[in-house]
Amino acid sequence: MDFAFNEEQQEIIKVVRDLVQKEIVPYAGEMDEQGKMHEGLLDKLAAQGLLGVAIPEEFGGAGLDAITIAAIYEELAKGCAGVATSVAANALASYPVIIAGNDEQKKRYFDIINENNLAAFALTEPGTGSDAGSVSTRAVKTEDGSGYVLNGTKCFITNGALAEVFVVFANTRKTPSIRGLTAFIVRKGTPGFTVGKAENKMGIRASNTTELIFQDCFVPVENRLGREGHGFRIAMETLDAARPFVGSISVGIAEAAFRACSEYAKVRVQFGKPIASFEMVQSMIADMAMKVEGARLLVQRACWMKDQGMEFSREAAIAKCNASDVAMQVTTDAVQVMGGYGYIKEYPVEKYMRDAKIMQIYEGTNQIQRLVIANKTLY
Repeated sequence: MDFAFNEEQQEIIKVVRDLVQKEIVPYAGEMDEQGKMHEGLLDKLAAQGLLGVAIPEEFGGAGLDAITIAAIYEELAKGCAGVATSVAANALASYPVIIAGNDEQKKRYFDIINENNLAAFALTEPGTGSDAGSVSTRAVKTEDGSGYVLNGTKCFITNGALAEVFVVFANTRKTPSIRGLTAFIVRKGTPGFTVGKAENKMGIRASNTTELIFQDCFVPVENRLGREGHGFRIAMETLDAARPFVGSISVGIAEAAFRACSEYAKVRVQFGKPIASFEMVQSMIADMAMKVEGARLLVQRACWMKDQGMEFSREAAIAKCNASDVAMQVTTDAVQVMGGYGYIKEYPVEKYMRDAKIMQIYEGTNQIQRLVIANKTLY
């Protein structure tokens, strides 16, 4: 395994890093306060091709490898994890189509994203979190077999009010079941499909998170991904593919917090000398450095295995679980190093801490990741 970035990767990372410093960092606090991306940012992200990094080249995307995508998301997260989440949601929503879509579906779907649009992955429901098999949104096939009528509600959907196209999971069985879970492509503006309330979140506030409501929403049969009942497999393979990217966003948050408190420790004077000279603070800084480096390597390993076509479900869960735990630990310690200043919004570390928490929850809670790791290890 060689994780040294080649020239092309280094250039991509530099472009993203420059964009982050110019267009995201100066507005991160404002976006956090307002709960949305600042005007024009999405267009600038799209202009750099960041909305289509996971889309295969034959369908107009960048077709980047997982290690490069992870590096991009880490850089974005150093500026604002909410922005990184919105961008990464496009990859999450692309994988079901990559996994199960036919060529005609891929062309239609990816053409929409390639027009500088966001996409969304709609699995979670008010009564369905970790238990994907209990999805209660129903998809009833019409008598003439031309399509399905969807009824139900989704929640916590990233890009819900902003996306132009959605991958929606619904049950084709009367009683919710893994065997009935089926995936559909649904376009914004489809009759019977509306966006519900926007969530007022603790962290990643620059990203849009909403309900989705389906009331007698007709979806043509050609918008079904794969066969009926294949939705659970599609969802699980999608989450495996995307979980290392949650890890990379987590690493970005942790790295930013680690750097911020390290710089602060060098200029904050107590008892006549910088607190960076105190062994207790040095020990905390050293622990942060080790955790961040280790988390990044686990993310890169999972991405490398994916790129090699190897089985990587266990490693994806390890990367996501470890990196998000590290993000929470490092941001908490960063606030502690900075003391009272770490707790106020004049400094960014309190935002990093709030942003880090969701990384342990979304795309599979860390308790679920530990179950995956244990099952893959034991059986």
